[in-house]
This record gives sequence, structure tokens and C-alpha cells, in this order.
Amino acid sequence: MSGATKTMGVLTVISLVLITGYTVALGSNGWLWFAWVVLGLVTLGMLTSKPT
Repeated sequence: MSGATKTMGVLTVISLVLITGYTVALGSNGWLWFAWVVLGLVTLGMLTSKPT
């Protein structure tokens, strides 16, 4: 696993924690969850792709 992939994984987990905290404190925001899903899919794509 490359450094960029590890960074994306950490960023994805941190953003999940922050968005969950935002949702608990201020209410749900669909755009934030949509952005997190996109970030998760990009991270998953990086995990499954072969390094060049």
C-alpha cells in the first residue's frame, strides 16, 4: 500500500468521524454524506488499483 493510499484511508476515516459529529450536533446534511461516499469510493478505488 502506497503512502498516498494510506493518506486517503486516514482522511476518509477522519472525515467520517467529523461528519458524524456534525450530524449529531447540528443535524444531517445530505451533501456532506454524499461527499463522504464519493471520498470512500475514491479510496476504495485506490486500494484496488495496481500501483504503476
